Amino acid sequence: MTQSISSKIATDLLKVKAVSLSPNKPYNWSSGIKAPIYTDNRITISYPKVRDDIAEGLANLIKNKFPEVNVIGGVATAGIPHAALVAEKLNLPMIYVRSKPKGHGQGKQMEGVVDESSKVVLIDDLLSTGHSVLNAAKYLTDNHITVLGVAAIFTYGLPDSFDNFKKASIDFDTLTDYPTIIEQAKIDNLISEEESVSLSKWHQDPWGWKR
Repeated sequence: MTQSISSKIATDLLKVKAVSLSPNKPYNWSSGIKAPIYTDNRITISYPKVRDDIAEGLANLIKNKFPEVNVIGGVATAGIPHAALVAEKLNLPMIYVRSKPKGHGQGKQMEGVVDESSKVVLIDDLLSTGHSVLNAAKYLTDNHITVLGVAAIFTYGLPDSFDNFKKASIDFDTLTDYPTIIEQAKIDNLISEEESVSLSKWHQDPWGWKR
């Protein structure tokens, strides 16, 4: 049986250590959550096959879910390289959006060319709460640019993210997610059954989780 794109990307992320699992020595997130997982998808750009798998997966996701797209947008900074690769595959214009305007020059918050006929899909590397990509989407919509949705490599699937996207009325999809990462880590013998149970419990209650 052919490996699904979700499990394939999960395998890639674990292999290059873009995703690190540490249920016994959890990471401290800036939000205050103690988490048994840390993700740095910036690492993937150093691996040609992995970054191409991601670009191909995102391009197909966008074609299927957002067929009206005519501009690919990257969210600074981690989403920019992936947006560039996807824009190339789809032969579409690309823009990128900063978290805030530049403090020099023309003070731009967005680079690239759009107009009121533009229909943008924004790409980010990771969705946790969704704040950064939703801020980029708000900037575009405030400037009368249509945002069809968001595509990302990976999501933790935290309740806050679903609530935030729902409030913003923005659709999103990702190549893989937290449950798939945990399942793939078990298949690849990277974690024990006991560790997988602990990791699953964190996902159910990130703020109340006890390792």
